[in-house]
Amino acid sequence: MIVKTLPPSSRPIQEDSRNGTNRRGELDFIDVVPEDGTSSLVVRRHSPSQTSPRLLAAQKVRTIAQPETLYDPVGIAAHYQNRKVQVLRRIFAVLGPVLSFVFGLWSDSKRGIVVKNDRRRATQLRVLLTKLGPAYIKIGQALSTRPDLVPPVYLEELTKLQDQLPPFPNEIAYQFIKEELGARPEEVYAELSAHPIAAASLGQVYKGKLKTGEEVAVKVQRPDLREGITIDLYILRNLAAWVQKKVKRVRSDLVGILDELGDRIFEEMDYIHEGENAERFFELYGHMKDVYVPKIYWEYTNRRVLTMEWINGTKLTQTEEISAQGINARYLIEVGVQCSLRQLLEHGFFHADPHPGNLLATTDGKLAYLDFGMMSEIKPAQRYGLIEAIVHVVNRDFEGLAKDYVKLDFLSPETDLTPIIPAFARVFADAQGASVAELNIKSITDELSALMYEYPFRVPPYYALIIRSLVTLEGIAIYIDPNFKVLSEAYPYVSKRLLTDPAPQLRASLQDLLFKDGRFRWNRLENLLKNARNSQDYDFNLVLNQGIEFLSSERGAFIRDKLVDESVNGLDALGKNVLHNFTYLLRERVGLTAVNETPAATVEQQQTLEHIKRILGILRETRGFDPMELAPKIAQLLVNSDVQRLGQQIANRFTQKAVARLIRQLLAS
Repeated sequence: MIVKTLPPSSRPIQEDSRNGTNRRGELDFIDVVPEDGTSSLVVRRHSPSQTSPRLLAAQKVRTIAQPETLYDPVGIAAHYQNRKVQVLRRIFAVLGPVLSFVFGLWSDSKRGIVVKNDRRRATQLRVLLTKLGPAYIKIGQALSTRPDLVPPVYLEELTKLQDQLPPFPNEIAYQFIKEELGARPEEVYAELSAHPIAAASLGQVYKGKLKTGEEVAVKVQRPDLREGITIDLYILRNLAAWVQKKVKRVRSDLVGILDELGDRIFEEMDYIHEGENAERFFELYGHMKDVYVPKIYWEYTNRRVLTMEWINGTKLTQTEEISAQGINARYLIEVGVQCSLRQLLEHGFFHADPHPGNLLATTDGKLAYLDFGMMSEIKPAQRYGLIEAIVHVVNRDFEGLAKDYVKLDFLSPETDLTPIIPAFARVFADAQGASVAELNIKSITDELSALMYEYPFRVPPYYALIIRSLVTLEGIAIYIDPNFKVLSEAYPYVSKRLLTDPAPQLRASLQDLLFKDGRFRWNRLENLLKNARNSQDYDFNLVLNQGIEFLSSERGAFIRDKLVDESVNGLDALGKNVLHNFTYLLRERVGLTAVNETPAATVEQQQTLEHIKRILGILRETRGFDPMELAPKIAQLLVNSDVQRLGQQIANRFTQKAVARLIRQLLAS
């Protein structure tokens, strides 16, 4: 393995918007080149004058990639192959309490007790999941964000799983700090809270203060964590393999889905990896309006101890406390949705665990992200496929949607889509009669789950974490505002991407959207422009420049030719109306009856004119439109060779049409 250190100047450093200083200090880029020749970039932060031996040791750990820090299902299977007694003991330890709890619920229902309102049972469920360990706590955390699935009493109890779990003794935490940072806590920190202020599934957090005065959160990993999670993953993986083999109805890669989850959990147990995730998350999304990402103190971070900036904030689900501070919780959810869209559809690096404990409203009204342990990535082809699918859903193009599912690996290429297309139409037609934008993600996934059971769908592993992330975020949104619709909030961003993204896949989607049977659909363009102008970073000048660049390129030939035809039709209609009005004036007002009254534009041509007028109105109301600034831009465009070529095409086509009409009239005479 070769390790190359690149100079900090090889990549720009972002400025801290709060004080104008470097947000992360100086960045070193260590390019790790394994023996197979592939390369991955690992980002580190440290001040040149404060290079810590602990940080260097941490870098060495990450560079060497010790086997125990990675999820290895084959190695885990070999480990437990000869430990059948231990595995059976764990199975019975889980099954016993679970069956006892289920029997209790059944018994209560038989005695007429309303189970969903029984706080005693809700508390039992929380305690049960806590005792079963981190893997089951994660399930409880996911359920705690679904007010549409879980009764309020149970929801209140499950919410405590986010940061109110039983802590482990301080002595163990202090020992871990000493082992990981090379010094006792009192030598590292100026202050450290006497007790943890929060305890979660994988670790617990102390509030501290550095010798330099900064307030920090110190996260320390739970003891014996790896062993407990490993045996549960081993059991669940074998169960998934058995179900996948025996139950023919199950076509999804359950083992692959579980391995994806295992990868993420093992990464979450490595706090150095979490620190790297936080740095990358800041670089990609820290510039967004009202998004805040805490900084990592690498001098005081290692594999089982993480020191990060302390955030004073309130959970998004504590709506009354947030309102009392004069902060709009619904606005912060909108910020979260916009950030998630960029995570999933633009950069592909996304927060896979956005439960309420990880999303805080800061005292100055920003949305702060915490806990970057469980992150995942989605490839460019999948990102574009998701955008295309959203467009096809909103426009009810179910043939296109079926093809999207092939691209996204839900259906094999040889699958007959003929029966699936009307099935999609039924799913969205039966959705309470609402428009697609008014539906929530949960209702769509529920409907599609039934469809996937009936037809030969398979769920790819990457999809599970995406849905988990979106459904969790939507759960928080519904808690704050029951009428919040994520798809409705998402479509302006998708519209903006379709209009401005030069990617061939999205240009093809734009073409499919705007044309049907060779005819231009002006109403679709109107809807796109209306939605796109509501996107935060949509700008008229950007669309104008990129639109002209695209239309004048080879990639835009099809749309250009059709748009030229439509423009000629619009000019022709305008000319007809002017000539009609002029001849009418001569005949009726002046009395020149020898002049024949020229027919006005047809109904279809008149509709095209109305569309063009409305589109011009939309553009005038778009952010960045300024008549004073537009005039010099138009002057610049007129000398642009690409624009001149477009103008010549329109002029030539219009002239040809006018000459052809004149010849027809002469021949008719």
